[in-house]
Amino acid sequence: MTLAERTKEPLRRADPRLLVLVLVLWSFLLAFLETKDAALAGLLGSSLLYLLSGPKNVFWGLKNLLTINLFLVFVWLILPFSFSYPGSIVYRLGPLAVTREGLDLSILLSLKALAITLGAMAITGASSVFDLLAGARRLGAPEKLVALLLLMTRYTQVIGEQYHRLRQAMRVRGFNPKTNFHTLRSYANLAGLLLVRGIDRAERVQAAMLCRGYTGRFWIRTDFKFQPRDFLIIFLVLCLSCLVTVIDARLPS
Repeated sequence: MTLAERTKEPLRRADPRLLVLVLVLWSFLLAFLETKDAALAGLLGSSLLYLLSGPKNVFWGLKNLLTINLFLVFVWLILPFSFSYPGSIVYRLGPLAVTREGLDLSILLSLKALAITLGAMAITGASSVFDLLAGARRLGAPEKLVALLLLMTRYTQVIGEQYHRLRQAMRVRGFNPKTNFHTLRSYANLAGLLLVRGIDRAERVQAAMLCRGYTGRFWIRTDFKFQPRDFLIIFLVLCLSCLVTVIDARLPS
């Protein structure tokens, strides 16, 4: 990576310990916001961090927002109709009444959810999962939890590949899912095969790890050190945090 590319991606090459701290503190700050204006400012701050994580992530990671958008659909289907204070009704939809409080709460939750998701995508896209988990371990995260997340990160992809192979085999044999007992039985068999093959793979992986001298402890990177660019990231995040906190404290909800 050239010097020009590094300057365009300031979050890359940052100390993973710093990235983990930024992820945790920024997410908690956004989660406790109480005003829409502060949540909007947090969303803009997360968007800035997302842009700084690298130009490749800008287009590649947007599809990950679909998951949180599906959750927000249920929020907007429930919360606007969940309050019924006198004088708070802004629209009636048959027997249902859309209330101002419900709309405000839906907007606030949507902004905070999108802000937290974009912030998490910025941090996870700026470094590898293994470096982030190593940084979390250096910050005091439980060793067993880090080991579990490392194995889950690696073998979730393996199980996914196994699932796609089994689904392809079902399609080759003419399987056409319908609303009937045969379809339910086929999916039950698929789940059973995944479970059996997952257990078999786990036993083989454990045997391979023991053959390589595994004694219950994962050795992770320890050569992390702060660079001058890391202090710029700290300054940026502190400025964003102060701005969001001031807006949340001064503006009414």
